[in-house]
Amino acid sequence: MTSTFSTWPGDRLIFPVDRIQVEVSDAPHPFCLAHEAEITANWDREVAANPALFDGRMLLMRALELGGGALSGTCHIVPFSAFLLWRKTRPAGAALHLFGLPVIVSSDGAVIAIRMGQHTANPGRVYCAAGSLDPGDISGGYCDIDGNMAREVMEETGLALSDAKSVSGFRGLRHQDAVTLFRAYHFEETAAELIDRIFAHIAADPEPEIDAALDIRTADPGQHPYPPFMPPVLQWVFGTVK
Repeated sequence: MTSTFSTWPGDRLIFPVDRIQVEVSDAPHPFCLAHEAEITANWDREVAANPALFDGRMLLMRALELGGGALSGTCHIVPFSAFLLWRKTRPAGAALHLFGLPVIVSSDGAVIAIRMGQHTANPGRVYCAAGSLDPGDISGGYCDIDGNMAREVMEETGLALSDAKSVSGFRGLRHQDAVTLFRAYHFEETAAELIDRIFAHIAADPEPEIDAALDIRTADPGQHPYPPFMPPVLQWVFGTVK
């Protein structure tokens, strides 16, 4: 059974997270077992529309619980094709999506975001460099959120989160059946310097996932085509909410 979120803060309300302990199960995800034929048929349609898609492996949650500042739960390794069908249909109680969002903040106070390429599963979307958990983000049988964020940022932007001069604690927010875990990484470089480095990385990458880097200096939700989790994160960074 997945979480009902009945005891969680409301939709897109930010809450502190002190401990993260999400176990990875070796068993197949129940969603995959119940929808095998639909997953295959939907994947055929997705690839026909976008041949650049790759059916890699990722982690999809089965259950998440929040209590006393601790986030715990269980996830499974699934094909990306299963996630795409779940994201499209979202059957009640079938699964949950958990991901980490590293929020890079420049020395002059800008949030550094990226724009996803048109060949990706999130074309044109603007958000902080991040990606779904995958089997490489498993450590000792549990999800390694920090490791996932460092890997995704390096792959997409060429920046090392270990270079940040300071790092905030974790915060979380929920939107429907997706949970975002985020923390701020403050860098000594200006926005212009960080963006120059990211564009150099894009130019040198033979298969870049992103096509632009952007400096964001306002919490205005209409400034870019953001996914639902970004406006509350920007409000938190720019002091509108704590």
